Amino acid sequence: MPLFPALPFRPMLDIKFIRENKDIVAAGARKKHIDVDIDRLLQLDDKRRELQQALEAKRAEQNNASNAIAGAKNDRERQELIARMQQVKETMKMEETSLEEILKEWRALMVRVPNVPDISVPDGDSDADNKEVKKWGEAAEFEFELKNHSELMLMHDMADLERGAKVAGFRGYFLKNDGARLVWALERFVQDRFMNREGFVPVVVPSMVRREPFIGTGYLPQSEEDLYKTQDGDYLAGTAEVAAMGYYMDEIVDKRLLPIKFFAFSPCFRREAGSHGKDTKGLFRIHEFVKYEQVVLCEANHEESVRHHEELTANSEALLQELKLPYRVVLNCGGDIGLGQVKKYDIEAWMPSEKKYRETHSSSYFHDFQSRRLNIRYRDDDGTLKFVHSLNNTALAMPRILCQIVENNQHSDGSISIPEVLRGYVGKDVISKH
Repeated sequence: MPLFPALPFRPMLDIKFIRENKDIVAAGARKKHIDVDIDRLLQLDDKRRELQQALEAKRAEQNNASNAIAGAKNDRERQELIARMQQVKETMKMEETSLEEILKEWRALMVRVPNVPDISVPDGDSDADNKEVKKWGEAAEFEFELKNHSELMLMHDMADLERGAKVAGFRGYFLKNDGARLVWALERFVQDRFMNREGFVPVVVPSMVRREPFIGTGYLPQSEEDLYKTQDGDYLAGTAEVAAMGYYMDEIVDKRLLPIKFFAFSPCFRREAGSHGKDTKGLFRIHEFVKYEQVVLCEANHEESVRHHEELTANSEALLQELKLPYRVVLNCGGDIGLGQVKKYDIEAWMPSEKKYRETHSSSYFHDFQSRRLNIRYRDDDGTLKFVHSLNNTALAMPRILCQIVENNQHSDGSISIPEVLRGYVGKDVISKH
């Protein structure tokens, strides 16, 4: 399948910006550990521009010749002009073929050029090199032998993993009884916190999405192996961000509407193709889940993006604080942020059974990396068309958060206290066998 079916090619970064900031772009790629040959890209771009200019000159010559042929003085002059134009036509055909070959490689390189990370992003190879910037709450000290979330949920008949695997395959699961009640309680909890929050538009978005929004948001072609694909060439999304960002694709947004804030819900699907052997038991890493996402479109201004980034992160922190889950915020290093992200925070809640923090939220901003590809623009006060800036952050993903909730609230007899903010939704204070 072509990389950009039925789409005009729109690179993630402006080639003019790449040419003028070659060293900065190359350094950004190295920081993100993304292998892309910027020198080769610029060589191809020189050839692309040279051939395009040559073709434009020949097309102008053809147009002039048509008038000349029509006004030829005699048949001999007419035939000479026609022969000349035939040669021009053959040359054009060869140059067009050359241009198409150059464009194939040029486009393939262009979609691999990453966004330049913020200067505050630390160097590093993986999540082990992320920098802790904040910690909230104290990890509880347990004076008894801890159980992990799988043991606790199976003990209380909150989940059935064996039958889940029988029905859905590896990483399949059933939630039942208080496991189902807790997830539904969490959904109502996060809805209540965001539905009336100023500026947020609640939306239920498609989880089966065409290829174009995946390319526009940067998930294709880089993360194709982690996506489920339908027989019709569409994909199942792993986050509501993809469809929410596609909402204004190819539109000019009224500046007065900015910032546009979506509180977006969708079922989510991930193959977890790169995680063989990781978190194979329980609910932490699964193929099918539900997620509420914060997505923001704002003016093309760095300070505005930074402000919204901190606000979105604070929104998620507030939810964890209400759930009384100890957590930390880490600033992701260059090797642990994606192609399009300028800066990214991960929020990680404490997992007692593993004696470490595990990710529950990710908060990122992209400048115009996504909107340039999706062609989402607004007209500034002086009439200039600009690409919006985009941001996203998890509001709450389920059932993953159950892992930290049940583990942090367990007691020596195996019972589990329900977080106070969820008790009214669940209808009880404690999950126990009695």
